[in-house]
Amino acid sequence: MPVAAHLDEATRRAVRAAVAVAIGALVGWFLYDPVMELLRAPIVQIATERNASLNFDSVTGAFDLRLRAALVTGLVLASPVWLYQLFAFVLPGLTRRERRYVLGSVGAAVPLFVSGCATGLLLFPHMVSVLTGFAASEDSTILDAGAYVDFVLKIMVATGIAFVLPVVLVVLNLAGVVSARTLRRGWRYALVAIVLFSAMATPSADVLSMVLVAAPMAALYASALLIAGLHDRALAHRAPTPGEGSPCSV
Repeated sequence: MPVAAHLDEATRRAVRAAVAVAIGALVGWFLYDPVMELLRAPIVQIATERNASLNFDSVTGAFDLRLRAALVTGLVLASPVWLYQLFAFVLPGLTRRERRYVLGSVGAAVPLFVSGCATGLLLFPHMVSVLTGFAASEDSTILDAGAYVDFVLKIMVATGIAFVLPVVLVVLNLAGVVSARTLRRGWRYALVAIVLFSAMATPSADVLSMVLVAAPMAALYASALLIAGLHDRALAHRAPTPGEGSPCSV
């Protein structure tokens, strides 16, 4: 396909994706109140014990936050459309094997990322309660609304990425970059990293919360290790033995 045709197709698909995001953002604009009610719940709970509130530090602060929330909601709601447009543009240029790898990895990564984000959404009220608990009872907790929403989004994205990392390891193994043997050797470091991440994601003395975050991540790493081991074993069985295929001497 000529370069001009590629550019034309890319433009058409980008426009379709942008329209889908715009429609999703419009829906997100009207979903702002229930979304903020969900995010504000921990602050309302804290306010029963001491003065706590979300605040806007500028005249346009509330409008800016609503617009940002609408755009993020639009990206999420329109993700099936823009993901389809992206892959419809990229996949025709890949080989059959590359398509299989890409579709398989994306098919596993998307639900894992969503699960990770959902885990972060469940964790953030507990984190807000613990972190604001360091303030003395006579102090007030006055939070900037924009920074607070950014904090929640960072937690959700971080847990989403953490859940997707095992898929990255499997892809690297399938590409021949990392062997199952290397992953087995590094399991101790991986476990320490998982525990540290879980401790930071649940900054409290509640060990159960940390275990609830660490357990699925450890299980995902073990699954990645198992898949990598099966892949390497299959490659070893397919590899020709020394002298195989060579002409027989008379």
